[in-house]
Amino acid sequence: ATRTKSADVERADSGIGHMAARKWRNRASETLSSLQAWEAHRPCTDCGERDLPVETDVQNCNQRRADLCEKCRKCRTERKESVLEFVNTEASYGEDLRIIKEEFYLPMQAAGLLSQEQLLGIFSNIQELIDLNESFLEILQEEIDQAFDQGDDDLMTVCIGEIFLEFVNMLPAFQTYCLQQSSSVNMLNTLEKEKELLRIFLNVSQNDNTALRRMNLRSFLMAPLQRVTKYPLLLSRIIKATTEYHPDHGSLREAKSRIESHLEHINMKTKQEGNTWTLRSFRQDSKKKREVINIEMRETALKTVGWLREETRFVMEGSLQLAQPPDGQWVKKGSKTLKFQNMQVLLLVNMKRVSESSLESAESGPVKDAVLVLIRDKNNGKFHLLREPLRLSNCIVSTDPDCDDTFELIEIRREAFVFRDSDRARTHHWFRQIRRYSKELGSWKKRRNALPNIMISTPHTRP
Repeated sequence: ATRTKSADVERADSGIGHMAARKWRNRASETLSSLQAWEAHRPCTDCGERDLPVETDVQNCNQRRADLCEKCRKCRTERKESVLEFVNTEASYGEDLRIIKEEFYLPMQAAGLLSQEQLLGIFSNIQELIDLNESFLEILQEEIDQAFDQGDDDLMTVCIGEIFLEFVNMLPAFQTYCLQQSSSVNMLNTLEKEKELLRIFLNVSQNDNTALRRMNLRSFLMAPLQRVTKYPLLLSRIIKATTEYHPDHGSLREAKSRIESHLEHINMKTKQEGNTWTLRSFRQDSKKKREVINIEMRETALKTVGWLREETRFVMEGSLQLAQPPDGQWVKKGSKTLKFQNMQVLLLVNMKRVSESSLESAESGPVKDAVLVLIRDKNNGKFHLLREPLRLSNCIVSTDPDCDDTFELIEIRREAFVFRDSDRARTHHWFRQIRRYSKELGSWKKRRNALPNIMISTPHTRP
């Protein structure tokens, strides 16, 4: 009896009486019903649809609701298969490249079947393609492994588009190889007729070397061309299975557009060189045409400055209006007195690579040089430079409040240029970017602050 009374006292002291306990149980029951109702109608994780199917958990012998609708689940499966296909085919392509080097190039070099010049003529820049493939494939495989380690069995965290754009410098390497393919095959055919030992080596390799899968050298030499034309198809499959809300969706579309533009540019180059073959053609639109023109301008600019492609960053590019003022009094009269001409302008920055053994982003390294390349509008199918590039380390960039639709670039002890864009905001953006590198690289800033004013032989100085 004593134990019962003490228990009653303890129950009363807890603050929950019979009525309160009943209300609490009713509220808990209502909350549970609400949670179950929400669970039954919560939206699909990917598309937001409701009324999803119920899955059976065999281990716990109960039922639980799926997080994805049937359509999204199918899309995830297709996306995973497309991503794995992209990576696996990249690995197979890399294996073919290594066969070219290890089963053909190195044995032919060691046996002295061909001279170094002849080997270069046949195999072109195959080593560059091998290096790019190894680096590209390494990053892809790391992303796949990391996704599986983190429990992402659908590979939703793998962003193929972003990785592809990081390695966009491999596209010019493909272009170099493709443009030399016709002459490479012709040289191989000629040498095979002239050199009996070479002919014997190629026949024995094809028939007896199991690594070659009964394929001849010409078939393997086509691997880079087949690979570069397959990228748009592989990217299209991933895009089709990727929801537009996925963070990689925009990068995938941009990557596909970039590779198609490069293929069109390669086709244009082959026609200019008189070759009859072309890569797979894609539907042209105005955006791709502009990108093809941009590719051609970048090549012209790179050839002019002589920098390594992997150390070069194209900060800005586009059309600007340019004028050369006769004196420093133009500000008083206004820009209307100047005679402007349309010009293609590219702002190039030479970045020091952090690591010579990898394709790390060049942006992380210090700036070595920066130039403005001025190109006349296309004439007779080719671009022509207006003058040698303007090195920003030797330039002072300024603007004036009275002429805020323009900015002036003065090459110390030489010429002055006035630039403007049709859009005032874009003019200001050009000015900020050019002034940034001019200040960062200008050797005059190490002397004294008044030097810019001394160097500008005009009565009006601008900030």
